[in-house]
Amino acid sequence: MKALIQRVLEAQVSVDGEVVGRIGPGLVVLLGVSKEDGERDADRLAERILAYRIFDDENGRMNRSIQEIGGQILAVSQFTLVADVSKGTRPSFTPVAGPDLAEKLYQRFVDRLIAAGLTVETGRFGTRMIVSLHNDGPVTFMLES
Repeated sequence: MKALIQRVLEAQVSVDGEVVGRIGPGLVVLLGVSKEDGERDADRLAERILAYRIFDDENGRMNRSIQEIGGQILAVSQFTLVADVSKGTRPSFTPVAGPDLAEKLYQRFVDRLIAAGLTVETGRFGTRMIVSLHNDGPVTFMLES
């Protein structure tokens, strides 16, 4: 399981011209699920993101977590993150989880974030989405379970 996390001032996701998720300061999490992933991966990645210290403290150092700042999260499923891009000029989607497993683990991941008390908005699984954001920094990291 992979998560591309971006620190943002604000973000939103739209489907067919309708905004389905919108946040203020916090994180956009693009989440990719591979067929090798399980519930432990979803739990572990959610825990890492909750504790990951990428927000500025009073000295301007990245030393505070999303929980510490009371930030929000926009979680969007992105199967292309786990594509095999090691050769050729076209990605291979062989490693990508099927829709049933991917949606189950994506929802478990989101539920873990919500259980931690954060405001979590989502896209709409399995649809074509437009994600708009104002990256803060820019600050972007790739995390894996």
